[in-house]
Amino acid sequence: MLHLSLMAGSFLMLLPFLWMFITSVSNPASAFSSPEHFHWIPHTWYWSNYTDVFRRLSANGMSFWLLYWNSLFVAIAGTFGQVLTSSMAAYAFARLRFPGREPLFFGYLATMMVPGSVTLIPVFILMRDFHWINTYYALVIPGIFSPFGTFMLRQFFMSLPRELEEAARIDGASLVGIYWRITLPLSKPAIATLTTFTFLGYWVSFLWPLIVTVSPQMRTLPIGLTVFMQRYTADYSQWMAASVMATVPMILVFIFNQRYFVEGIKLSGIKG
Repeated sequence: MLHLSLMAGSFLMLLPFLWMFITSVSNPASAFSSPEHFHWIPHTWYWSNYTDVFRRLSANGMSFWLLYWNSLFVAIAGTFGQVLTSSMAAYAFARLRFPGREPLFFGYLATMMVPGSVTLIPVFILMRDFHWINTYYALVIPGIFSPFGTFMLRQFFMSLPRELEEAARIDGASLVGIYWRITLPLSKPAIATLTTFTFLGYWVSFLWPLIVTVSPQMRTLPIGLTVFMQRYTADYSQWMAASVMATVPMILVFIFNQRYFVEGIKLSGIKG
């Protein structure tokens, strides 16, 4: 019974993705005309809906592949930067002893209470003063410092046994060596979780790229899809085709990282 319930829940979660894909290859004229005209197995598969997305975006001065590349580069670079800075800060707060460590950490966490809309204009002015408007620097760097990522990794680092670090220190390992060769390899579940959340946040970001980019060559995929939906409001099949292509990287990142989630569950079970 439990397995049937899990299978039913999995099917319900996959149903919207299945519907999105079926709609993307359906006849654009009848995709949303009426419920009785929708078929879960289309009589004719309209793969041309995908190529029409490229053609129509190009007609509006945007290259779909360039939008895709911009989003992919920004998401990968931002994710790498945030995981790196968060893990380094978390290691310092979890393992190093220095004056004012606890007040500094709680002050850092307090920044999580500040809404992003409050810091939007000051950060934009800072990017303008650095002459980073309409560059990858403005798209990537403001998001690589994360109090949430630092807090999550710090809590995980504190759960790791100190005996491993003490043994490495006896063997002559430096703080950097312990961080790189012991702490990070043992923290793959937490790092995979932060990687997934960070990549998703960069990939779907809309407001910040819209503000700091000017030329179509620097726009990201969410902006391009919004322009497409505004121009072609009735082409639901092509909407879904664009959405399918935009969803693929997020699914791949989750599939790649889910093995580390399972590994983390196993490790927590062993500790218990």
